[in-house]
Amino acid sequence: METGEDRLSFKDHLEKSWKLTIKYIAPLIIMTLVMFLACFLTLGVLSFVMMAGYFQSILQMLREGREPQLKDLFSYMRLFFPLLGFTVVVFIAALIGFSLFFLPGLAVVLAVSYCCLFMLPLMTDKNLGLMKAIKASYSMVMEANMTDMVAVYLIFIGLMAIGSSVFIGFLLTQPFASVFLLSVYEEKIGAEGRAAVHTYNF
Repeated sequence: METGEDRLSFKDHLEKSWKLTIKYIAPLIIMTLVMFLACFLTLGVLSFVMMAGYFQSILQMLREGREPQLKDLFSYMRLFFPLLGFTVVVFIAALIGFSLFFLPGLAVVLAVSYCCLFMLPLMTDKNLGLMKAIKASYSMVMEANMTDMVAVYLIFIGLMAIGSSVFIGFLLTQPFASVFLLSVYEEKIGAEGRAAVHTYNF
């Protein structure tokens, strides 16, 4: 259990994320646009595998000051089939939920997206398999200070929702939201994280 001293500083994470987003705004916008177009043209088939490369590129930016590169989007194609299977399972579960009533379907989507909040960076950064990454992500969002994790989740999806509601707004809010999420991830298990790696059952 985390103490008061282990609570996240949202102000610090948001300020840091905004500064980095602005600093690398050009490559981030290009990478975001290409990812969006590729996902659109493939009807979402490449969405998770490209997001995996997108997240890892931003994580390297956070850690090393490395400028995001377009080729990073395609750097984890080996995860295509596991992530495609994950997408199909989640889609079917959500479809069943929505067929019963709107709220069950929405509950499935929200629960899965919350529990798998850190799944992709765990797969790319820690080389975890799909099931181990889901388990580790679940541990991170449920066993840490849950109030903070819920707030992180709401900020993340809130920023993306705002961007989606404004024409081409996602080109700014998607990178900003992603940098914020990965800044929190880095604090939790990165080189400067307070929590030991074994805490999250790697």
